[in-house]
Amino acid sequence: MRIAVTGSIATDHLMVFPGKFADQFVADQLDKVSLSFLVDTLDIRRGGVAANIAFGLGCLGMRPILVGAVGRDFDDYRSWLERHGVDTRSVHVSQTKHTSRFLCTTDQDQAQIASFYAGAMEEARNIELRAVADRVGAFDLVIIAPNDPVAMVRHTEECRTLGIPFAADPSQQLARMAGDEIRTLVDGASYLFTNEYETSLLLKETGWSEAEVLDRVGYWVKTYGPDGVRVESRNTEPLSVPAVRVTDEADPTGVGDAFRAGFLWGLAAKLNLERSAQVGCTLAAIVLETVGTQEYTLDRAEFSKRVATTYGNDAAAEIESKLRV
Repeated sequence: MRIAVTGSIATDHLMVFPGKFADQFVADQLDKVSLSFLVDTLDIRRGGVAANIAFGLGCLGMRPILVGAVGRDFDDYRSWLERHGVDTRSVHVSQTKHTSRFLCTTDQDQAQIASFYAGAMEEARNIELRAVADRVGAFDLVIIAPNDPVAMVRHTEECRTLGIPFAADPSQQLARMAGDEIRTLVDGASYLFTNEYETSLLLKETGWSEAEVLDRVGYWVKTYGPDGVRVESRNTEPLSVPAVRVTDEADPTGVGDAFRAGFLWGLAAKLNLERSAQVGCTLAAIVLETVGTQEYTLDRAEFSKRVATTYGNDAAAEIESKLRV
């Protein structure tokens, strides 16, 4: 299965605040907020939603095609991704702007405050999927992950024109895009990914009901953190999959990206939706226990053991038979 992953490629600056953000806000002074949080740690890591998803797919044995825009400071990052199975030859390099930056502070309750500098990502709107397909061959699926909004709409419309199945993952850009743009991203998607908050925001901004969304997509995959995952479609009963137990929460950044990588790998490996969601939840748990979105390593035996602990031996045996990590 040939998967192209479009979206952000960035450097993550991850900080930890030892208190609670909620304790710093005064209810009747929110219109005058002026806060500075003294943080304890700073980790600078590789990130970006598309790069995180592609990295996960590569670690699971696939060769995903990464499609996005970066600056000339991307050389070391490119080498890292290539070593982990990612095809980066369709990444556009800006001659004037830096690779995107994600700055995120996490408090002791795992709440986060973040900012994102787009930088070179703005040039992703100049990338044509047809040219990428001409290089690698026809796509089985294109993932439209958070990116320059114009690029997201263009990639989606190009998928429709070319008849390429696509997965809609608007994620953080739901807060930036208008309702008509969001409707364009979602309509006709083979898969739609949202977390609990994004689900509410998507419904609010589009004006659609949940039933109307399901009329427009193949499968709607909703993630609920420690409460697991729910997969819905217009013509099937909802499927609920519990989360994998986490021993030590280190950093929630990139957990959703890891779930998507695991879920999509499962589909590519011809596992059913339940098994695919189980793979996604397992990979998400591994990332949650790691500082940094691409700092984990996968061991086939250990991965299968974690699957068996949560989902049983039959699930572990079926999934392990497909693993090449």
